Amino acid sequence: MKTLQSEQEFDQLKIEGKVIFLFSADWCPDCRVIEPILPEIEKQYQAYTFVYVDRDKFIDICVQNDIFGIPSFLAYDQGNELGRFVSKDRKTKEEIENFINGLSNVD
Repeated sequence: MKTLQSEQEFDQLKIEGKVIFLFSADWCPDCRVIEPILPEIEKQYQAYTFVYVDRDKFIDICVQNDIFGIPSFLAYDQGNELGRFVSKDRKTKEEIENFINGLSNVD
């Protein structure tokens, strides 16, 4: 999974194609729980670029996008928001897959 390096990169990635941003933090226990399944999800949904966004490093991006709980997912295609799975609740593999499967404009 790619790691976001700057706010400019966030703006660029969201307009370049299909991307799913994962908002997370090292200290977040619910984020650690889903970590082992993320490579499998990335492999299953290769139409998307997955990008890890450190919530603490990019708090301004979180505020601008109403991301107030982690782990959370935000999906874009060519600059258009496809969907969001945003809450402070722990996510299961099935919930993440259902979110991705429910995105519009999916190949």
